[in-house]
Amino acid sequence: MGSASPRDHLMKLLEPVVSAEGLDLEDITVTQAGKRRLVRVIVDRDGGVSLDDVADVSQAVSTALDDDDSMGQAAYTLEVSSPGVDRPLTEPRHWRRAAKRLVKAEMRDGSIVEGRIMTADDGGVDLDVAGTARRLDYEDLTRGRVQVEFRRLDDVDGEG
Repeated sequence: MGSASPRDHLMKLLEPVVSAEGLDLEDITVTQAGKRRLVRVIVDRDGGVSLDDVADVSQAVSTALDDDDSMGQAAYTLEVSSPGVDRPLTEPRHWRRAAKRLVKAEMRDGSIVEGRIMTADDGGVDLDVAGTARRLDYEDLTRGRVQVEFRRLDDVDGEG
C-alpha cells in the first residue's frame, strides 16, 4: 500500500463504489473488536439515506472489500450507516443537508453563533439568529453542530 494509511486506501477504494450507488462517502473507521475488526462506513446524500440505500451500498461495499482483499484473511464485520445528529458540519454539503435545523457555529475568532440554517451554498451559510438574517462564510467557520430539539420548527405548525 506504500505510504498511504489503511484508511486512505479504503477511502480511495470505496469512494467510487459508494458514488455509483448515488451516495457520498463521509467516513470510514476500522477498529479491533476482539478477534474481528469492525469496519464502519458512513454514507449520506441530499434528502437523506433510506434503509434500502444502506442495504444496497452494504452489498456493493462488501463485494469491493472481498474482491480487493483489503481486509486480508481476518474476519470483519461491516457496518454501513448515515451520519448521526452529532456529526460536525465541516463541508458545504453538511450545512446544506441541515437546512432548517438549529445549529451552533464555531467561528475562527473563537466566538459562537447560534441560529437556524435558512440556506447554504458553496460560499457560506445564511442563519436566522434571533430573528435577524446573518451570513457566515465558510472561511470564517471552523465547524458547526446541529442542536437537538424536542420540537422542531416543522412540528409546531398546526399543533396547539
